Amino acid sequence: MKSLKIMKNGNTTSDFILLGLFNHTEAHLFLFAMVLTIAFASLVGNALMILLIHQDARLHTPMYFLLSQLSLMDMMLVSTIVPKMATNYLTGKMSISPAECGLQIFFLLTLGGGECFLLAAMSYDRYVAVCHPLRYPALMSWQLCLKMTVGSWVLGAADGLMQAAATLSFPFCDAHEINHFFCEAPTLVGLACADTFVFEYVMYVCCVLMLLVPFSLILISYSLILAAVLQMHSREARKKPFATCSSHLSVVGLFYGAAIFTYMQPKSYRSAHHDKVVSVFYTIFTPVLNPLIYSLRNSEVKGALRKLTV
Repeated sequence: MKSLKIMKNGNTTSDFILLGLFNHTEAHLFLFAMVLTIAFASLVGNALMILLIHQDARLHTPMYFLLSQLSLMDMMLVSTIVPKMATNYLTGKMSISPAECGLQIFFLLTLGGGECFLLAAMSYDRYVAVCHPLRYPALMSWQLCLKMTVGSWVLGAADGLMQAAATLSFPFCDAHEINHFFCEAPTLVGLACADTFVFEYVMYVCCVLMLLVPFSLILISYSLILAAVLQMHSREARKKPFATCSSHLSVVGLFYGAAIFTYMQPKSYRSAHHDKVVSVFYTIFTPVLNPLIYSLRNSEVKGALRKLTV
């Protein structure tokens, strides 16, 4: 009945129908308002983080530059998903054109893939700072920092462009209903009226590489950091590395946990409800937690915030 009503409202056969996250009960209206509030807080929090890093000269270091890029990616991720979800819910028009769908897939994978490599770059930065502090300017130069940042964006964009173009190249069946609140490649491929086995296998391999290669580099970096910290005799000397590294590890755990659950779970174990819940977590909740984690557990960021508000 829901999709029939949408069709009567003028949806064309070439458009897809996003079934969305919420219905119009009072409980879901409250949840919708909460999600919008969290999304707005995410945009404000990450914008403030970028402003602090730009304004305070003490934060003009490779570590904080990488953090500003993480905040930018999180802002773009929220902006890619939430406005369309909110518009569809408020207007009752659940349709999305193939072009919009392709753009959502492209930006989602560009930002998600880019964040994977950016987190790996941040772990290398922490490894150099803790294990080779005297050689930090040479081992973590601005030139290398910029190369790693550009590489993160380029690798993410390449994956996003490839998967978006390949996904939309398939012929789709008459039922254009996407049981999700945004266009996601695995969900869309399930609607194809063609053999998608080869593409799904390639997509799975790409996801494994995009997730596990950076994750392996992060594990190696933090294993070396842990070994170095445990050799420090002073508790005070251990305190700062643990503070900065624990913030980064919290972000890594949140992001990779949700991403691995979404993209590396076998197809037979996937369910639309679980996919929606996990997607809300990594597209809306994780971006609002990142600035909180880094600001509450970082004395330099708190100092920059006090300086800005005075």
